[in-house]
Amino acid sequence: MTAPTPRRAAARSRIAAVGALAVAGALVLTGCGDQTGAADGGADKAKESGGNALFAKLPEAIQKKGTLEIGTNAEYAPMESKEGGQIVGVDPDIAAALGEKLGVKVKFTDAKFDTLVTGVNAGRYDLAMSSITDTKARQEGLDDKGKKLGQGVDFVDYFVAGTAVYVKKGNPQGIKSIEDLCGKGAAVQQGTTYEAALKTASKACTDGGKPAIKIESFENDTEAQTRVRAGGAAAGVNDYPVAVDLVRKAGGGKTFEIVGEQYEAGPFGIAVDKKNTKLRDALKEALDAIIKDGSYKKVLDKWGAATGAIDAAAINSGK
Repeated sequence: MTAPTPRRAAARSRIAAVGALAVAGALVLTGCGDQTGAADGGADKAKESGGNALFAKLPEAIQKKGTLEIGTNAEYAPMESKEGGQIVGVDPDIAAALGEKLGVKVKFTDAKFDTLVTGVNAGRYDLAMSSITDTKARQEGLDDKGKKLGQGVDFVDYFVAGTAVYVKKGNPQGIKSIEDLCGKGAAVQQGTTYEAALKTASKACTDGGKPAIKIESFENDTEAQTRVRAGGAAAGVNDYPVAVDLVRKAGGGKTFEIVGEQYEAGPFGIAVDKKNTKLRDALKEALDAIIKDGSYKKVLDKWGAATGAIDAAAINSGK
């Protein structure tokens, strides 16, 4: 997934910021896979659950409400998507496991991807978790041209993924890699690191005397997929785990295929406001705890995303 600048890097380097908040749903998770309404007195209940030391490290405001408000863009199965009106996937399940360690509930709100980071900065969410690639530009609040968009965010990195190119089944235009897209159409979601990756690849095309890539940026990833399916674009570009899931599920596996290997692998991070260092540090400790006790691996195995596993949490490790 990808925030105002590149990569969800440049790729995912797998992440967001702009526009009106399009709330599609708010869902509360009380455990991996379970989603219920947030209960009053969540903070008191957390305190009662074994004298949670991590709970005590959370900001006082979060302790009082007993809930972490999380912004996401639920269009990136298996990382986050909607099933039966609920937000499900790797990120919701990891967040639920983190919530258990921290002694709080977690509540996901669906919104446009490029509004997530600004939503964190504006206080609409305590954090954003949506396959957002941790990049220096996002940390500093810059767009892909180095223009200042905001104050930036800190990332607690929890996953690693690269960018993938997918095409219609049968690969009618013979695309083998992103370099083969010179002069051809490529569909992508706007505001993502893989949109930035396409811009970089397009410049390489023109620098080499070839025509630029015809980049078609869409508000959501579903529109980009539709464009490729209809043949209007030679290929689509997305996070590798998302592309793998798309290829496996779309049309029963008969609609798309991935070409080449994933490239520009980078960390996905949980975005936190730079001023909220207490929350950032508590999340890092909680992430290390679920890695250690095996619940992190259990989530990744459940969603077929084990290739993105990390051994330890990191802060701002993106480039």
